[in-house]
Order: sequence, then structure tokens, then C-alpha cells
Amino acid sequence: MARTTTETPRVAPDLLALYEAVIGLEVHAQLQTRTKAFCGCSTKFGASPNANTCPVCLGLPGALPVLNKRALELAMRASMALNCKIQERSRFARKNYFYPDLPKGYQISMYELPLATGGVIETEVAGKKKRVGITRLHMEDDAGKSLHEGFPDSDRWSHIDFNRCGVPLIEIVSEPDLRAPVEAYAYLNTLKQILEYTEVSDCNMEEGSLRCDANVSVRLRGATEFGTKVEVKNLNSFRYLTHALEYEIERHIGVLQSGGSVVQETRLWNVALGRTEPMRSKEYAHDYRYFPDPDLLPVLIGTAGRDQLRRSMPELPDRKADRFVADYGITPYDASVLTATRSLADYFEAVVHCGASPKAAANWISVELLRRLKDAAQISDYPVKPAAFAELLRKIDQGEITAASGKRVFATMFDTGKRPADIIAAEGLTQITDANAIEKIARDLIARNPDNVAKYRSGNEGVFKFFVGQVMRETRGQANPQAVNEIVKRLLAG
Repeated sequence: MARTTTETPRVAPDLLALYEAVIGLEVHAQLQTRTKAFCGCSTKFGASPNANTCPVCLGLPGALPVLNKRALELAMRASMALNCKIQERSRFARKNYFYPDLPKGYQISMYELPLATGGVIETEVAGKKKRVGITRLHMEDDAGKSLHEGFPDSDRWSHIDFNRCGVPLIEIVSEPDLRAPVEAYAYLNTLKQILEYTEVSDCNMEEGSLRCDANVSVRLRGATEFGTKVEVKNLNSFRYLTHALEYEIERHIGVLQSGGSVVQETRLWNVALGRTEPMRSKEYAHDYRYFPDPDLLPVLIGTAGRDQLRRSMPELPDRKADRFVADYGITPYDASVLTATRSLADYFEAVVHCGASPKAAANWISVELLRRLKDAAQISDYPVKPAAFAELLRKIDQGEITAASGKRVFATMFDTGKRPADIIAAEGLTQITDANAIEKIARDLIARNPDNVAKYRSGNEGVFKFFVGQVMRETRGQANPQAVNEIVKRLLAG
């Protein structure tokens, strides 16, 4: 995956082969709750600046936080989906640092007692399975947002919007198990899919619902000790994450090959220049002066609570794909396409339950439907409902219309929302099965093309397709394909 910059690589490919990257990711996902983590303010995106605020999320004196039960349930659901062990006792702490958009002067997070630990997910890279460990998953609240305006040659103003302050997050910290940017990309895609399937987060990166920090270092291949790591902060695009990791790996190798030492620091990805740039020296845990939040009780989770939540867990994508192959007889590839999002998988099953052939439904959804959908996650917004789609597929299967006519009907259904029967009747698309009518058209075409007839009879089999295509064209794709093939072959044989 090439970077969006014209600069040349910093090190030669043979030097790249001498080193191995070690990558760990910290992913922050906004939980899909209506209200914030510790107060009743709305989490709705796009409200007027500072409209969704109160004394609690603004950190005003005397305001006390109360944990959002729904946020805790979603965090536990994510923990189960990532195969983590949910701790019986976890605790919120204050993470102290001072930014203009952090009104309390600290972030409510979890430190020494996180919600869940020791998970693992499996992703696929270049056709091979890759297991990535999850160190921990913990809850925290988000900071506000600084907005800047003005230009270098004029007055520059900064404004603070506290609407995002207090929005509930989970932070998912991976083990340093990733060895290449392509593995990091695959891991994030799998993680995003799981969070969307479980409805933990909408993962809308444009709205900041999913953000990632990457820790990267390099070491000589075969070495066991880690190199000095650098953190690349606030990556809100999987593509930018890949570019930033590629850049950092090459930068680290270049520094080491020149006899220098990599400095542990936090950097930012400059999209316009296609490079990372220093942000600040790397901070350590003791810099944040963590201590238990005195305003919040420890979180105690019993066996009954975990069992109840586990029973409500939705089917995860890998298990759903395996079931589609076993129950519906479709290929593993089609199953992977259909389970890319939960809404697409649900749509496929709804079409099948309405009476369509599973294999036909898989083929048409994977090809025709996805060709027209810009975002499969929003499939419920489109006009072709499962019952109507199933009706179309049954008409094709029963020979009422041809597959070619079916594509025309589907295009009209997609654009207008009309039912297939109405479109077929209005456009006169019923399949032509009358052998005499088809033979009349075929005889006429053969009579007009004596040269091609001679080519066929001299052994040029390719001319046969020409005649079949012409018959289908004359009938606007409505002639029964099997009848056309048989009639044309008989007439050409003389």
C-alpha cells in the first residue's frame, strides 16, 4: 500500500529486510450510549458547541459523577467479544494532565484495576491466520475538542467545544504481536467489525468514534529484546495508520544505520507532508500521577451479571460465516463477503427466509447489490426490501424472466422501490419460451449472415456465440437461453 507522497524511501529494501518491526496498538472506541459516561448529557454528534454540557462534565466544584450503567454493559460486551477475562473488581482512577479541552484537569480512566484483561482476536493477513493478544480493555471518558481558526499572517483564535467531554470510551490495548503495517491494518479491520457487530460502537471515524495510537519499534531479525518505541498519536484513518507505520519503520532503521539512537517520544502524522513530526517527549505512567477516583465506587461484577450478558451476545462474524457455509451451502468466500457487516448478513438471511435460493441470493447480493451500495452498513435505507428481492430471484429461478431481464428489473427496483411483478408487466419483460418464435428470429439472422454460417461450418466454433448473442439482442434478452442455444445449434448444423 503506497503512501500518498512522492518522497523516496529512506532506506534501501535490503536494509529493510535486516530488521523486524514490533507494533502494538491502542484503540479508543466511543460507546453507543445516548448519554455520557458520568452524567445525563447527550452524546449526539453535531450539536451546537457547548450545548451538551453540565456541571459534571465541565468539572465544576461540587459536581459528582455517576457511572452510566449502559456504558458498563457495552464495555463488558466488547470484552466478551474479544475473549477477555472480565475482572470481578475494577476501579476508576484520575489520570492527571493539563490541556485546554480537559476542564477537570484530569481524565477519569482505569489504571491498576482495568475492566478486562488477557483477550485475543484472530485476523487474516495474505490468506493466513494471525492471532493478536489483547493486554487490557478499560473504560474512560473523553476530552473536549479544540477548534482553531485564522492564518499565520493574521490573528489566530482557538475555541473550545466541550460537547465531547465525558463521552464514554473504551481503550483496547493490544500486545506487541504485530510485525508489519499490513498486519496492523488487518487487525483494525477485524476489531472494527467486531465492535460494529456487537453494537458497542458505530466506529464512525469521521466523527471521531474510533481513534488509534500506534506504538512502533524495530530490532534486528532474530533479536529478542525490543527496540526503543515511538508512539504515533491520534490516527483517525486506517490508511493514515499504515502510512505512518511505514514511515516510522524506515525512519528508525535509517537512524540506527547511521549510528544514532531512536528517541522515545510521541509524534503526529502530517497528512499533507506524508511524514510524522514530533509532538512531545514520551510520557510515562508516573507522569500522570494516577490515583483512585474518590468520587466513584469500585466496579463489582458478579458471575450472574456476566452470565446474563453472555446470553444476550449476538453471533460474531466468524461464527456467522461458518454457519452460512454449513446451513446454506454457499462458498467460504461468499460467506466472508456477506458477513462483512451485520446488516448485510441479516439482509441475506431475510432474503433466504422469504423463499429465495441461498446460492442465488448470495450471488446477486455479492455482485449486483453491492455494486450499487456505497455503504453496505446502511443497507436498511435502500428501497429493495428482502421480500421483493426474494420475489425477483424466484421469478428468475422459475423461468418467468431471464437473468439478463432480471438485472434490468433489479436496477429499476433499486431506483424506484417498485415490486418486480409491476416492473415486468409494465416493461413487457416476460421470458419468451415459444420455440417457434425463437426459431423464426434465428432463421432470419442466419439467412442474413451467410459468411458467418460458412465460418461455423468450417470449424470456427466462436461464431456460434455471435448468433446466440444476436438472437438475445433481438429479443431484448427475454428469450429462454437454453432454447436459443438448442435452436441455433440445430439450424447451423443444417
